[in-house]
Amino acid sequence: MEVSIEGRRLSLSNLEKVLYPASGFTKAQVIDYYLRIAPVLLPHLRDRPLTLKRYPNGVDKPFFYEKQCPSHRPQWVNTAKVRTSSKEITFCLVQDVATLAWAANLADLEMHVPLHRHRQPDRPDSIVFDLDPGPPADIEACREVALLLKGMFDALDLQSFAKTSGSKGMQVYVPLNSAVTYDETKPFALAVAEAMERKKPRLVVSNMKKSLRAGKVLVDWSQNDPHKTTVCVYSLRAKERPTVSMPVTWDEVRKGALSFDSAHALKRVEQRGDLFEPLLSLEQKLPRTQ
Repeated sequence: MEVSIEGRRLSLSNLEKVLYPASGFTKAQVIDYYLRIAPVLLPHLRDRPLTLKRYPNGVDKPFFYEKQCPSHRPQWVNTAKVRTSSKEITFCLVQDVATLAWAANLADLEMHVPLHRHRQPDRPDSIVFDLDPGPPADIEACREVALLLKGMFDALDLQSFAKTSGSKGMQVYVPLNSAVTYDETKPFALAVAEAMERKKPRLVVSNMKKSLRAGKVLVDWSQNDPHKTTVCVYSLRAKERPTVSMPVTWDEVRKGALSFDSAHALKRVEQRGDLFEPLLSLEQKLPRTQ
């Protein structure tokens, strides 16, 4: 099927294919979601090297990550060359609605991006803490840990923002948008995670060793690294239902729902706009660690 999106010609395929079997959610619906969520999603994707997570046969079938932007991409898809420790990789950049639709047509259900823009690969514009519960800990435990993190950042006079992962956990972000490097933010994130563990040793763990995580919430500080990615806000997740990594208010963290599917996500954005918009511009200074 040939379509024109903002003047770009794009071929869409297998639109009737069901990518979420439990709910009957098709590739056409995936593309439709991304087109409709684009006004709030694109500012968070723009200029960030995209790691595609593709599910060509649906969420219950094998998937693969793709960092190298596919060679069969349309010529209007923007790219960025990124030097890794061993080689140079050409990443896709999702700069516009047409590219977003193209990626969705590849069954890139999840959009994973780093904390930096490609022109400044050593400068994150925020700090992220990925809250990952180890069973039997659950989203309620993540809720408690997120609020503890907020209290810590409030004491440091730092604004923080929360979103659901769209899976079993949450993420807490501290926007910086200042001249800091990963060499500064990563030690700070580790210090925060270790302080949380000392404060709540029965609830929080900062070490990623799986044997230590049962019944606790891992405060994963390691995402604050130029080679790591986190699922982008408003991205779909490859779960049983088409859940979304969704911004939530702190009141909702205290007492609200923490699971959102694509339809709910679109309705929330229509009513409330982009709750993560401050991450794009709010400038804050990183406290010094002792």
